[in-house]
Parts: sequence; C-alpha cells; structure tokens
Amino acid sequence: MNNFTNFFKTTFVAVGVLSALSSCVKNDDWETPPIACSNKFEAPTISMADFAAQAPATGYKLITTDQIFDGYIVSSDAQGNFYKTISFQDKTVNPTVGLQIEVDKASNFADFPVGAHIRINAKGLRLGLDRGTIKLGSEDPNFAIGRIPQALVGRYVSGVCGGNGLDIQTLVPTKLNSLNDAKQVNLINTLVTVSDVQFGIGEIFPVQKKYLDYDAGNQGLDTDRNIEDKLGGAAVIRNSGFFKSGGELVPKGNGTVTFVVSRYNTTWQMLIRSLSDINFTGTRVDATPPKGGTDISYSGSFLENFESYSLTPTNLEVYPKYVNDAVLGNRYWQLKSFSNNKYIQLGANSGSGNYLTYFAVPVDFTAANTVKFDVNVGFWNGNALKVYYTTNYTPLGDITTATKTDITSAFTIPQAPAVNYGTLAPAGTYTLPSTLTGNGFILFEYTGASTGVTTTIQLDNIQVQ
Repeated sequence: MNNFTNFFKTTFVAVGVLSALSSCVKNDDWETPPIACSNKFEAPTISMADFAAQAPATGYKLITTDQIFDGYIVSSDAQGNFYKTISFQDKTVNPTVGLQIEVDKASNFADFPVGAHIRINAKGLRLGLDRGTIKLGSEDPNFAIGRIPQALVGRYVSGVCGGNGLDIQTLVPTKLNSLNDAKQVNLINTLVTVSDVQFGIGEIFPVQKKYLDYDAGNQGLDTDRNIEDKLGGAAVIRNSGFFKSGGELVPKGNGTVTFVVSRYNTTWQMLIRSLSDINFTGTRVDATPPKGGTDISYSGSFLENFESYSLTPTNLEVYPKYVNDAVLGNRYWQLKSFSNNKYIQLGANSGSGNYLTYFAVPVDFTAANTVKFDVNVGFWNGNALKVYYTTNYTPLGDITTATKTDITSAFTIPQAPAVNYGTLAPAGTYTLPSTLTGNGFILFEYTGASTGVTTTIQLDNIQVQ
C-alpha cells in the first residue's frame, strides 16, 4: 500500500512538472517562451518622437547609452502580411511618430498583439533610414539595420504590465480624408483609416482578382492591389506571398480600409493585418461615371453624323442622346473634326494603364432592320474596336453586367495604317435578327492599353434603318 502511494505521489509530481513546463511554451515546437510583461526596464528616459528624430539622413546611428521609450504595437504577423518586423507608434490616439523594429523571429503576434504596450531600451541597437523607413535593429555586417536575433529580443523589448498581465490598449486609427493623405513621412508605421474607398475597377473587372497572384506551382506571390477613394486619391495594398487569406477574392463594394502606412524606397505600400481591416460592403462609387444619357430615345430609323454638336468647348464628351461610359481608365469618346467633318474618336496613345470605354446608342429593335457606320483608324498596332447589341442595359447603369452579343465580325475594321491616319469609310451593314425585339443598345467598345494596343478609332455616320 505504501509503495502504491509513493508511486502515485511521484507520478503526480512528474505530471505537474511537465504541465508547468508545457505552459511556458506557445506550441508543440517548444519555441522560446513569450516575453513576460516584467517591467524590466526603468521608466522611459526619452519620448519616442525625440528618439526617432536622432535618425541620420543617411546611414545609421549606433545607440550607446540607455535610451528607453514606450510604444504601442500596430502590426500583426498572424496572417502573414508582416514578416520578422514589428511596427509600433508612440500613442494609442493621434500618434506623432511610428517606428519599425527588425527581429529574427516569427509569430510575434503571440508575444506582442495589436495594442500591446511595449518598452524599448535601444542601447546597443542601430537607428537609421533603411529603404525609405526609419528602423531600429541590430548590428549586422551585411545590412545597415540588421534583425535582432530571437534569443536577444528580450534584451531590448519588454511588454509593460497592466492590471492582469500585458497592458493591451485599444488603438484609434488616425482618420484621413483621402488615401493621398496617408503618404506622409510622419505617418509611416502608424495605423490609419480612410472611408469611401474601393478596389480599382481593374482589380474586379473583367476578372475579379484574389488578394494574391499565384505562380504555376500555386505558390503565393507578393502582390499589389490598387485602391481608390471618392476624392480621386489612390494607393496600393501590398500583400505578402505568405498572406493566409490570399486566395480570397477582393470585394467589389465600397467602404472603410484600415492599414499600417509603409514605404519601400519611394514607393508607398499600405499593409493590412487581416481581412477585417477591409470593410467594403457599401455600394460601389464609379470613379469615371458614364456621361450623357439624359435624353435617351429609342428609334428604329436615324442617322447620327455628329454635325449638330458644337466644337466649343473642345473634346466634347457629353452626348445627351447616348451614353459615353469609361469603364477602365478615364478616357471617353470625344468629338473631333477634320476637313469640316465631325466624328467621335478614342485612343490609348500617351495614356496610362488600361482603357475600356463604351459608346451606347439606343435602338428600337422591333422597328429597326440594319445597323451601319463609318470607321477610320490611326496608328494601328492592334484591334481596338468591337461592336455589340444588348437588350438588358439600363442607361447610366453598370454596363459591365449587361448581356452583350458580339457582332464585330459583320463589319470590316481597318488594320492600317501603322503611321498616321486613314480615311473614314463604311464598315459594312449588319442585318438585325428578326427575333431581336424591344428596346436596347448598339455598343461600340474601345479596348486599349498604354503598354499594348494604342490604335486610335474614329466613328461617324452611325445609322439604323
């Protein structure tokens, strides 16, 4: 009986010891125990703003004295968008400065979650401007600002204790009016939020993209996704190839985005911690809304030669009887004149990015039998014009959702000249199907790109009979 009792006591103690040891590690990999909020450093001796101000314009400064300051964590590597770096700011509300510390350690979110109150003693570390960002890190023969070895992180960084362990505060992101307002040096490595934001149309149309692009082996690639706001501001959301939510589709709507401001050399790259930083559930705002469409009339017989429109002001883009809709890019069909003849024109030459623009002509398909028009091209380097009919497009609505029937092959679109312009000439006649009835539109679609097809297209004498 005594032997059994002794055995039981020994076993209980052993299990208790193992349990205590197990509780000191984060997972089965037996990683280094989390840094305790031991208040190991004395009270701050310098403000974070004054500390950061010591960074030289070039190179780095080695901190040789005790310089102790507080900060609050704004980054999180839980979803993979931050890698071996920790971003923090000096205040929970209205911060004046943000910094980034390089650490040779992953899963930092377990030790320092968002809002964690930290205290840093920078003695022995380097402070400097590294690729556009002020950083703090270790001495390294290969880099200006090196990563602090995992075993030494606790020498420089400590959590600050609150009432029940690590002091974790709720951060209030700095509210900005526009994405362009985020591109300020004093906001780097701070948390900001901007409302009335959406992904650029090129990220959702014609293909709704994922947060990440993937290579042939399905490995995530570092990916930029463009965002825009109602004031015309623009920025890039930069996602790491290790972003765990990279396979999710970017949302089509409009709303609020929260991110950590970042910069790589001169390129601004905004970083989200997780998908919860993007709340795009509102109605999308068209950055290049359709023009015209205020005097739509469906007819089965008409001729539009554009002679009724004034050349003043120049490059007219508003035609009340028609809809002029720039879906990609910001170029619309414009009124032009040559040899006392007026027509509309569009091209991607000397532009920037991709272009997709529709000119929608209302038609009573029940009464109409044929469609024809004159066409000319300039500086041809690829096919840029397509022609469709549709019966379910709502004027000034989302033209990308309309069902379009391609009738381009019924017309002859010139593929020359490669230099200068040709001459406006009939493109042919398309006989509408007898089964096509009701009101609808003939759509003239221009597709081009500043780095691809830049052909200029001219249209005149659009006629329905």
